[in-house]
Amino acid sequence: MAVLFAFLHHVSAFTLFAALVVEFVLIRSTLTADSARKIQTADRVLGVSAGVLLLAGLARVFHFEKGAAYYFHTWTFIAKLALFVLLALVSIIPTRQFLRWRSAVKAGQVPTVSADKIKSIRSIIHVEMAGVMLILLLAAMMAKGVGLLS
Repeated sequence: MAVLFAFLHHVSAFTLFAALVVEFVLIRSTLTADSARKIQTADRVLGVSAGVLLLAGLARVFHFEKGAAYYFHTWTFIAKLALFVLLALVSIIPTRQFLRWRSAVKAGQVPTVSADKIKSIRSIIHVEMAGVMLILLLAAMMAKGVGLLS
């Protein structure tokens, strides 16, 4: 069972990052009704994968692997979890924008979005991708035992 949760944890992490990359690539181009729909789909995939990632990760912490006492006495784990929560909160900003596009996309129209708003969303997605890379670094450090608190 531990292997299944490790697999889910890793697959959801890769899926989350792939969805961010898809959003980033699509938001860099001229927005069309089709690209807006694809961005919305990628954002849904991002949300689902984040949820699976969190649940599988928590299952690993509390029921498998080394146990909660170990992980919550490791600053790398605490930093990784805190950064994940921070990125989840930041991701609400683009998600809310993408949700505003629903009626236009359903009608086959290009959503009306200012160039400044697109630039802001692109910057946020860029920060999210960098944050995920930092989480991966923290995970690698954690796997090697870095960060144990006395």
